[in-house]
Amino acid sequence: MKPNNIGAELQDSYDDQHKWVLDSSLDSRGHVPLRARTGAWKAALFIIAIEFSERLSYFGLATNLVVYLTTIIHQDLKTAVKNVNYWSGVTTLMPLLGGFVADAYLGRYTTVLVATTIYLMGLVLLTMSWFIPGLKPCHEEVCVEPRKAHELAFFIAIYLISIGTGGHKPCLESFGADQFDDDHVEERKMRMSYFNWWNVCLCAGILTAVTVLVYIEDRVGWGVAGIMLTTIMAISLLIFLIGKPFYRYRMPSRSPLTPMLQVLVAAVAKRNLPYPSDPSLLHEVSKAEYTTGRLLSHTKNLKAKQEH
Repeated sequence: MKPNNIGAELQDSYDDQHKWVLDSSLDSRGHVPLRARTGAWKAALFIIAIEFSERLSYFGLATNLVVYLTTIIHQDLKTAVKNVNYWSGVTTLMPLLGGFVADAYLGRYTTVLVATTIYLMGLVLLTMSWFIPGLKPCHEEVCVEPRKAHELAFFIAIYLISIGTGGHKPCLESFGADQFDDDHVEERKMRMSYFNWWNVCLCAGILTAVTVLVYIEDRVGWGVAGIMLTTIMAISLLIFLIGKPFYRYRMPSRSPLTPMLQVLVAAVAKRNLPYPSDPSLLHEVSKAEYTTGRLLSHTKNLKAKQEH
């Protein structure tokens, strides 16, 4: 092959890498994403908006939950703390289910969309329980025991929020990171900045929740706080949907438990094999041929887990 032909092919490959995103992601139409029209900050900004509203809603409720149970539902302190611990435990475990569903079946975008919808349903029900006559805590301004309908609506609402959190936690931040191509120098730098701004919005949501929102709940009313949270979450969901044409998507592959077990079996079976002198022998295919995911970097540690 002539040198000028080799140079032309290398230039074409370089141009393709800058024009198209070749990291196995797809655009909203199921095609290879065009770098100039998808991903990077033009997509990540839509995703960060939901993180702010989710943290605002979660900590706005969690911070004052014991107060609500003792003053509105009139539970004793021991029962209230026990119920809050149950709810916190379920909320902590739900991301395990959300991550599994996203990786094996729905993908990150769909999981975030479903989780936000469920979250919004919980906020709507929580707000309605303060304004619909049949769901209000009491008939009069002062009461000793709240209605059972309000208590039931309240617990259904907070556990819907718990389910929604389970979809957000494992998917939202990583879906934002998917918008940046790790093989592209400029986008790799942008991704580092993305994580910084992600934490800024996360902390801003928490700070606003434990100051402004808690003040509104205590001084103005729980119903007003519910309207604010519902409105902000609905707006963030709308913003998330507007960004759909700009996102880069990764399709769900399979259950993450299967490759984990495969690695464990391979590690035990190959624990006595010698380490090859050429690291390229550790993979069955070259990086150019591998288009359905990402190859792990080589390491001299845990040699038994490196496949031949």
